[in-house]
Amino acid sequence: MKIFNLTTLLIAFLLIFNACQPKENQEEEWKPLFNGTDINDWIVKINGHEVGDNYASTFRVKDSIIQVNYDSYDNFNERFGHLYYQTPYSYYHLKLEYRFIGELHPGAPSYTLRNSGVMFHSQDPNKMLINQDWPISVEMQFLGGLSDGKPRPTGNMCSPGTHIVYQGQLLETHCINSTSKTYDGDQWVKAELIVLGDSLITHIIEGDTVLQYNKPQIGGNVVNNYAVEEKIDGKPLKEGYIALQSEGQPVEFRNIYLKDLSKHYKKD
Repeated sequence: MKIFNLTTLLIAFLLIFNACQPKENQEEEWKPLFNGTDINDWIVKINGHEVGDNYASTFRVKDSIIQVNYDSYDNFNERFGHLYYQTPYSYYHLKLEYRFIGELHPGAPSYTLRNSGVMFHSQDPNKMLINQDWPISVEMQFLGGLSDGKPRPTGNMCSPGTHIVYQGQLLETHCINSTSKTYDGDQWVKAELIVLGDSLITHIIEGDTVLQYNKPQIGGNVVNNYAVEEKIDGKPLKEGYIALQSEGQPVEFRNIYLKDLSKHYKKD
């Protein structure tokens, strides 16, 4: 009888002990950024339009999916758009799924064919001028295969108004390719992004690490019509907004979750 009681007490102690431990890897720490119903927690900024003007319902929600759609557009007219989550982050793990659908809208640049992405460490959309085309940010670029048998990796890095350090050298090239496979058709692709302030950045596609770099910072071109005070070349990018992109190609996003890593990595 005493052995039974001691065993029971030991089990109870272990259960209580485990319940009090940090749940660093448990699902409860993942926060949904998209509630599946609306985009009220997000901020729209489209080139040529004021902040908050969701021109022609470019960004909309259907069946728990954020759609980027141009069915109410006439000409594209360089209306590059971004949908920003309302809270900036610094150290985090982001995961989402995306897929390309439909045809490139007439008038959109040819390079935007089956091309989208998620911007991070982005400037505040409220500090963008009305005719600023892209935010000063770093982009995890998503590309879809063209079903032509040619490789077209996804999870690449592009840098509007920014630079990064890659393989130990400051990289001033606008984009670099990842090592991912090519994903043709309208299949859903799982993408993850691990951002550690102005330190290491990791791109993951379908569970595989496909690109790593560090020291994101302001610099370079590929951003037009910005406020001069917003672009301080050489300034480290330690935090910023997360934004989904619209460039003329219909695309869908779903299952958008974020795990805040600041309590584990951020130094005072």
